[in-house]
Amino acid sequence: MVELKTAQEIERMRVTGRFVAEVLGELRERAQVGVNLLELEQHVRQRIRERGATSCYWDYEPSFGRGPFRNTVCLSVNDAVLHGLPFDYLLRGGDVLSMDLAVGIDGWVADSAITVIVGTAAERDRRLVRATEEALEAAIAAAVPGNRIGDISAAISAVAHAYGYPINTEFGGHGLGRTMHEDPHVSNDGRPGRGYHLRPGLTIALEPWFAATTDRIVTDPDGWTLRSADGSRTAHSEHTIAITENGPTVLTLAA
Repeated sequence: MVELKTAQEIERMRVTGRFVAEVLGELRERAQVGVNLLELEQHVRQRIRERGATSCYWDYEPSFGRGPFRNTVCLSVNDAVLHGLPFDYLLRGGDVLSMDLAVGIDGWVADSAITVIVGTAAERDRRLVRATEEALEAAIAAAVPGNRIGDISAAISAVAHAYGYPINTEFGGHGLGRTMHEDPHVSNDGRPGRGYHLRPGLTIALEPWFAATTDRIVTDPDGWTLRSADGSRTAHSEHTIAITENGPTVLTLAA
């Protein structure tokens, strides 16, 4: 069931979203050559504890993971793209690192992801990251009252096709609010004019993610980390947005 939020509830989600954006900004600065992924995980734990927030990932145990997840941020390197389990790994120059963070504050959730390139970036990797960012912008622009979920999905896939990247539809965006995953599902590929009607009060996380040369993914032995099936590089961008009468507003922006 889709739960529409009031203006006051959306503002409470914005408070959470600003915190998520701030922490991701800190991780962006900290993700340097020689930094251990476990150091990034520890920083997030400390920030959540200081804020009195709640990790949406800690003890998360969905059907697709080997739960419970016992970390507070997903860190996915190079060919890993989603649900990356932080581990003892020192970042290297040229690594592509996707960082996904979902947090609750006072009962309201926000979810966002960024992809950074550590040290010197290869142009092919910059292009891949740029494609996910442009797809996210296109998705947000399509999230207006009167459109449908399919219009958002089609906007994402149009960018992917323009760049020549294949699209996986197993994992995509989702509703959120009181919990991290609510209805509706937002695929990264779809047909315009199909699906749920977008209404003011709908809050959704939009998250285009692409692998350079495949639409297939495989799961690591850790039971969580999802990688491109052919080992190609990946990237992931995500914002939590609210649909209002005046159009979409991004809730996961720093103040």
